[in-house]
Formats: sequence, C-alpha cells, structure tokens
Amino acid sequence: MTNATVSSYIADPAQANDLAGKTILVTGGASGLGAALCHVLSASGANVVIGDLNLDKAQTVASLLESAAGKTHAIGFNVGDEAAANRAIDETIERFGRLDILINNAGTDKTCAIEELEFADWDRVMRTNLYGPYLLSKRAAVHMKQTGGGQIVNIASTAAKRAWPNASAYHASKYGLLGLSHALHAELRPHNIKVTAVLAGGMRTPFLLDRFPDIDVNVLQDPVNVAKAVKSVLMLPEQTVIPEVMVLPMQETSWP
Repeated sequence: MTNATVSSYIADPAQANDLAGKTILVTGGASGLGAALCHVLSASGANVVIGDLNLDKAQTVASLLESAAGKTHAIGFNVGDEAAANRAIDETIERFGRLDILINNAGTDKTCAIEELEFADWDRVMRTNLYGPYLLSKRAAVHMKQTGGGQIVNIASTAAKRAWPNASAYHASKYGLLGLSHALHAELRPHNIKVTAVLAGGMRTPFLLDRFPDIDVNVLQDPVNVAKAVKSVLMLPEQTVIPEVMVLPMQETSWP
C-alpha cells in the first residue's frame, strides 16, 4: 500500500475518525492482511501498534501511516515467546495508556507431507498460530478487565473448518485457534470483552502468492476487503458481539 491509498481512506468521511481514541495492537502487521488492517484502522482514527517478527518492516508500515488520523508505533517481537508477548502488551499500554483491541493476525505455515514435517516446523507453526494468540489474549484480558472491556479478534482461516493435504500443522493450529476463540468468547463475555474469530478465505497476500506462484489470483480477494470486514465487527454496538464470521472471495474454491 502507498500513502495515496492511506489518503483515500482518510478522504472518505465515512471512514475517518470512527475509531478515534481506540488503541489497537495488530500482530503480523508488516505485510499482507496485517498491513491492510493497520492501514484501514489507522485511517479510521485508531492508534495502531504494528507488531511483527521483522521490526524493520513494521517500522516501514508505521512510516506509511504517518499521514493517517491515528498515531502509530512499531514493535518487533515473536508472538510465541511468552516474555516477548507480555512486553508487547505492556509496551502498547505504556505508549498509549490503554489497549482497546487486540488482533491476533500473525500466522505461518509449513507445506509438506506429514512424514516430512520436522518437529521444529510443527513447533514454529503452533507457537505462531496458536500459542501467540493464547499468550497475548491472556495478558490483554487482564488489562481489559481492569479498564471495563475491550475486543479480541483472532484471524483464523477456512483451514479451521475443512482440510486439504500437506498442511497438517496449519490445520491443527487453526482448528485450535477457532476453539480457543470460542472458549474466550464464553469466558470473557461477562467482563464486557468481545472475542471474534474471523475465518478468512484466500487473499492476494505473500502468504499464498510466495508459496504458490501458479495460484489463480483472480479467485482470491484483496486483503483490504477482509480488513474492512474486521473493522465492521469492531464497529458493532456495545450490546452486540459476533463470535465467528467467515469472509470469502466470490469465486474462491477453498470453501463451497
């Protein structure tokens, strides 16, 4: 995305400042859906913290958001590391005084047959896709209970509902993330904390395009579309929560 793209969001009165005053931490925010989320939410007035394993890329996204309505901050950390995850939550709160919304978006995969799947790769996928949301949600929930509420959005996938070959670690992590998300919805709802799982269908992001160069991009959706769907979840009235939503491209075949 470019500054022109960000400006187009700000120029639209319907987009501007409707999340003003909110502080949002987006993991995996330096590329793909994460970057799209950062752009959309920053242009809507939110203070956005871009969390990513690659600090340089996170800082690049932060610099692109300087002309948007909200303030930005970049944090480089590994979501699957407990100490790092705790520091990211604490740093966000220290920087902006509060954390209103956590978006667990960071994700990774290893595409191979089960007999070729090394433990190190299985562990890396689980730590990023499942342990990370657990660690960050745990820390965020403590703060949100103290401040009277908040929102947690877990970016899952259609891979949490069906399976295809050579993706056992990814499917296991996303099925687990969906279960964690529903469990947190039930547990945190009485504390005025909304928890939503967003099951995203195929997107035109490096996550797919770098690994599957022959994929038909015409059947994939723009990650900005999914980011806007996430924003719509965040904009619901306080009395309403959506525990799960699926966002699909019109022609993609990964879901009937």
